[in-house]
Amino acid sequence: MGGDQGEDPTRRAVIASGAGVVLAASSGVAVAAGSDLSRIGGSALAAAIRSKKASAREVMAACLDQIEAVNPSVNAVVSMPARETLMAQAMAADELQARGGTLGPLHGLPHAVKDLQPVKGLRFTQGSPIYKDRVAAADGLMAERLREAGVIFVGKTNTPEFGFGSHTFNPVFGATHNPYDHSRSAGGSSGGAAAALASRMLPLADGSDYGGSLRNPAGWNNVFGFRTGFGVVPAAGPEVWLPSMGVQGPMARSVEDLALLLSVQAGYDPRSPLSLPGGGAIYGRSLDAPVKGRRIGWLGDFGGEVPHEPEVLDLCRAALKTFEALGCTVEETKVAAPVEQAWQATIKLRAWQQGGSILANYRNPAERALLKPEAVWEVETALPLTAYEITAASTARTTWSMALNRLFDRYDYLVLPSSQLFPFPVDERWPKAVAGREMRTYHEWMKSALLVTLAGNPALVVPAGFGAAGLPIGVQIVGPNRGEISCLQLANAYEAATRWTDKMPPPRRA
Repeated sequence: MGGDQGEDPTRRAVIASGAGVVLAASSGVAVAAGSDLSRIGGSALAAAIRSKKASAREVMAACLDQIEAVNPSVNAVVSMPARETLMAQAMAADELQARGGTLGPLHGLPHAVKDLQPVKGLRFTQGSPIYKDRVAAADGLMAERLREAGVIFVGKTNTPEFGFGSHTFNPVFGATHNPYDHSRSAGGSSGGAAAALASRMLPLADGSDYGGSLRNPAGWNNVFGFRTGFGVVPAAGPEVWLPSMGVQGPMARSVEDLALLLSVQAGYDPRSPLSLPGGGAIYGRSLDAPVKGRRIGWLGDFGGEVPHEPEVLDLCRAALKTFEALGCTVEETKVAAPVEQAWQATIKLRAWQQGGSILANYRNPAERALLKPEAVWEVETALPLTAYEITAASTARTTWSMALNRLFDRYDYLVLPSSQLFPFPVDERWPKAVAGREMRTYHEWMKSALLVTLAGNPALVVPAGFGAAGLPIGVQIVGPNRGEISCLQLANAYEAATRWTDKMPPPRRA
């Protein structure tokens, strides 16, 4: 896929890893002599295992070696089973294959699930001391699909408490550090997932996104993250009829791998009655498509109404030249709706949806004492709201979403930065100001991401490059409603032209 048409994906991945001489195989799948399997992506590894050019045991050993070397300083993967347990599971995967058993598309791949989702037999803390000793009795819906696809669960990925905030730290496991600068944040709430991917500890990663939790960490770790539209990835739970603005989705080091994981995650499930009909196989098809002539609207900083660090804007504007080189037309545009009204609606709707999920904890005095201030703030912001106020906020959301989506009458995509600033110091809870403007809430520094959330559109983050301090940032490719495949196609062409993830891995250090 992408710009290397006709070249095998495993060969391409191994070459990118700088891992020695590639040995051609008659099957078309190739692995390198002495190659570092931890540096190869999910699609290539799955193909190598399936063709028996690499075993699940070899892949698992490489994964665990990398985790042992890097994770102590990055702190991205948590709640791991013992090495011998995981190696035994990898051996069982190889034995199943040797017997001619049915293999899923992710057979033998090591995987760690974001610690907001349950995986049977693993700790399920949600980053909260309230649940620090809880062990999941059953898989959640997404973990169930991953297991059926053949993954071996090596643990969980770290997340902020209950996923609140785009900075991954909690009192159970501590903070996740940015692989490019350990003194900086990896973002959140899928910070553990993004840091593990960037550090080559995992070939694929799942995440979730309400206010940028897939997008901000992807941009800050030089990887790809995809917030899909509502219903693409089914989500089950105690309440399934009131649609949340939070969604689950894939993260990866390539668009090909992003599509592979999405093909497993997506598709209707009766336990999620609002999920979209059909299966996820559509995302596993070729993403090669002409993008010449496609029209892009640059949202930037929403006409100056959403503060961004100047260097972020400059770097992302420079990335627009790649789209132009691909034959796209790019011009500045603006949403014809009031940003502040949309933001106030976001605060109310988020508090109602997110605060409601921990209301029982809040009402228990002993557990309330263990909640972080940001979680308490969400609940207490929601408590005085009436049903009529929620309806009014949803109406304001509709005004904003309709205004943003009218732009697709003129454009095929909208593009904007993945975050308003570069990664901030890891020991800060959240930035109190951006570009000299005070942040009124713990999540206002993610306003640009939340405004996209409010509109409900798919948004795929691709790497945009590195600032003067050597820290990465990305751009969001926003598509029209149900435009997931179109987003993947443009991202695929962009990746082929840039190769940021391959060219600029984190420094090799412990």
